Amino acid sequence: MMRWIRAGAVRFLRSAVPERRYSGGQGPRRTALYDFHREHGGKMVEFAGWSLPVQYKDSHVASHLHTRQRCSLFDVSHMLQTRIHGNDRIAFIESLVVGDIAELKQNQATLSLFTNDRGGIIDDLIVSHTSDGYLYVVSNAGCAEKDSAHMQNQLQEFRAAGRDVALEVVDCALLALQGPSTADVLQAGLSDDLSKLTFMTGVTTSVFGVPGCRVTRCGYTGEDGVEISVPSIRAVELAERLLQSGAVKLAGLAARDSLRLEAGLCLYGSDIDETTSPVEASLVWTLGKRRRTAMDFPGASVIVPQIKGKVTRKRVGLTSTGPPVRQHAPILNLEGRVIGEVTSGCPSPCLRLNVAMGYVEPAYAKPGTALRLEVRKKVVDGETCRMPFVPSRYYNLK
Repeated sequence: MMRWIRAGAVRFLRSAVPERRYSGGQGPRRTALYDFHREHGGKMVEFAGWSLPVQYKDSHVASHLHTRQRCSLFDVSHMLQTRIHGNDRIAFIESLVVGDIAELKQNQATLSLFTNDRGGIIDDLIVSHTSDGYLYVVSNAGCAEKDSAHMQNQLQEFRAAGRDVALEVVDCALLALQGPSTADVLQAGLSDDLSKLTFMTGVTTSVFGVPGCRVTRCGYTGEDGVEISVPSIRAVELAERLLQSGAVKLAGLAARDSLRLEAGLCLYGSDIDETTSPVEASLVWTLGKRRRTAMDFPGASVIVPQIKGKVTRKRVGLTSTGPPVRQHAPILNLEGRVIGEVTSGCPSPCLRLNVAMGYVEPAYAKPGTALRLEVRKKVVDGETCRMPFVPSRYYNLK
């Protein structure tokens, strides 16, 4: 939520997205697990320029429920992974994001946002302050070229000012193991005590004998889980070893999307984009307190006044009756006036009702507000509600 070289004090491998794990020729890129997916019955589709499994032999709903009940393995190697080196690495990333990265403890991570000068969200990303002397950043595949160019442009400014910073694009696969059985499955392959690795912390370690893995306790499902950055040449080996546990099944993009929606998590390009501010998106919690006071992040002059001021729309959770609502469905008040639009929606496999998120005028954002939604030119009843729809079960010490 994801290629390295050093050349003195300032290092950078490539300005554009590298052709890592690329199949060659025409067509979408392939991850290191492409053949593995096909051998296991993965139905491959193109997503963000990559060929990825949308589901396997099990149905989408079965995969979704298995993740909630036990655990599933997802290939998320399409995500852009970047290391940021140098003495000025924290100043560099804070010149681009809204979070207080300087306050992170070693091996702690946080969700943050790249923002533009208009207060819009360029991308969401996870930044880890590793004990290995670099920042580890995972950002979205669909924004990879944009994110790489954005970071490179800022790198050139830092270089011109004599600052010590470098970027390395990581040529590793990325596996996400998600669900309540994750800890039991993974602990068997770790010398580290997984019970000490809490939500949004990470460690570089060996996993089932594969060295050099970056394990971060996070994910995109609302469940306990980890993301494992693993050398591409060992990715299939690790995936096969994880599948030896009877608790683990493979899952694809379809389950990943419905799981993240039940968890109330945004999909970049659908629920947030460069026209959306963190305040409109109900992501104020990503803004570091020190950063708000200093107003030293891109778009701060727009975003900070919105916190106590007014915005024209707010992201909300929605439930509805009848057929499920989908992206771009109009949201109406009880008098029939359009007050917003759905950005994501699906039937919830766990709740057995329709869930969605979208943007409405602030007067209608309070949970429990009755409204209506237009589905295939018919109007159905709905209401706003708190998110997540399904309670999150991230692992934290009690």
